[in-house]
This record gives sequence, structure tokens and C-alpha cells, in this order.
Amino acid sequence: MAEIKVESEITGKVWKIEVGIGDRLEADDAVMILESMKMEIPVLAPEAGTVKEILVREEDAVQEGQVVALLES
Repeated sequence: MAEIKVESEITGKVWKIEVGIGDRLEADDAVMILESMKMEIPVLAPEAGTVKEILVREEDAVQEGQVVALLES
């Protein structure tokens, strides 16, 4: 099984985590919602996989390019 990194495309704050460990996702499913400049921006799964680990918590600040979750294909 290959590890898939889910990265934040923006700098912001984790507003809501949409998935849990073991959840099966398809490509472009929302993993979490970030809040930046009063806008809600989804972080999407880059490809299909199963959630292996969530590396941030709600209210955490994240940077652009930061790995926020890991999936297994």
C-alpha cells in the first residue's frame, strides 16, 4: 500500500475535520475545512484511499504545503 499525503493549499486555521481514521475516500472528497480570511476552503483528497492518520486538530493553524493527513491507497 502506498502512502498518500494530503496537503493544505493555503495558510489558515482548521475549522472542521470531515473524516475519521479508517474512512474510505474517493479522489476530491473533503478531508477537512480550513478557514482563511473569513472563507471556508476544503482540503481535498488527491486520490482515493483510506484515512490512516490525521496530523492536525480543529483550531490548529496550518501553512500552505503542510501535510495535514495521510491516506493509504
